[in-house]
Amino acid sequence: MNRSEKQRVLVIEDEAHIAEGLKLNLALKGYSVRIVPDGISALKEWKEWHPDLIVLDIMLPGIDGLTVLRNIRLEDRNIPILILSAKGDSEDKVKGFSDGADDYLSKPFNLEEFLLRVERLLFRAAQHQGRSPAGGEDGVANDTVYTFGSNRIDFSTLTAYGPAGKINLTEQEARLLKLFISHRGIPISRKKLLEIGWGYAHGTESRTVDNFVVRLRKYFEKDPKKPLHFKSLRSVGYLFDPDGE
Repeated sequence: MNRSEKQRVLVIEDEAHIAEGLKLNLALKGYSVRIVPDGISALKEWKEWHPDLIVLDIMLPGIDGLTVLRNIRLEDRNIPILILSAKGDSEDKVKGFSDGADDYLSKPFNLEEFLLRVERLLFRAAQHQGRSPAGGEDGVANDTVYTFGSNRIDFSTLTAYGPAGKINLTEQEARLLKLFISHRGIPISRKKLLEIGWGYAHGTESRTVDNFVVRLRKYFEKDPKKPLHFKSLRSVGYLFDPDGE
């Protein structure tokens, strides 16, 4: 970003009076601010506007804030995200940080403290701008290579190599692969795969996940009918096993 431009802050908050108050005070500090009231709109605005920082409520209509957070972290591990939520118990904070939040502030909050946290997060992000991101615990950062078994995935070029040979991945296939890799060894329900991988609202029914998994098995399994890596769990969903045991 041209540093002469205003830094962009996306406020994801469904309570209009809080959102407008945040927008006013952030604008007075010189930031460019946009507000969205729900999770689905938030993901769309994040992709199209490319904010420098996100202020995120947890309890949102459509898809909740933690699902929004996990969705963003699949593609961007560096954008600072500040959770601003009425859910302020230690357990809630641990969950937020575990899912990738950089900071967490409980409602009701002190405005000056909030503005200082925003300033600190933006300053820290600016210091690290231009550096290559380090891999997180999931072993996958942007533009990196991931291998499992005899398979190799290059997320920077959207190409992969498996028993079927070279594969040109779609962006959604790469996104789903990142989601499986970040949850390797952990069962994931179809509902959660839809929410995080596609941004579907709660209750959406779809065979989309199943169809994508069939394709991933054709790409990466020696015998797609007897999968070792992309396993079905009856009444649960799927599990990615990189060791194929």
